[in-house]
Amino acid sequence: MKARLPKGMGGGPQNMQSMIKQAQQMQELMEAKQEELKEKEFTATVGGGAVTVVINGAKEVKSLELKPEVVDPEDIEMLQDLVISAMNECLRSIEETTAAEMDQITGGLNVPGMF
Repeated sequence: MKARLPKGMGGGPQNMQSMIKQAQQMQELMEAKQEELKEKEFTATVGGGAVTVVINGAKEVKSLELKPEVVDPEDIEMLQDLVISAMNECLRSIEETTAAEMDQITGGLNVPGMF
């Protein structure tokens, strides 16, 4: 006895072609969004405005601003900590934004190797 699938399920070659076309469209959207995100700039400020970092979506540091009062030759470690904190905050923001944008395109579908 042959098993029968409900109407619209299985579908054969037409259904497969449709799925491939949808996957290609999704990939194109993801590539376009990745390019858009590479150009976007992310800013993080820490230490009450003492340190500001701007990093683009390609994770290139575009600028680093330090307020003169935070530059203390006796306390270099504090300055280092502030710079690291600002950069990490910015990088976290990039990762979260990228993940959210890709989820929006894929509908939460995990597509390995796509981003």
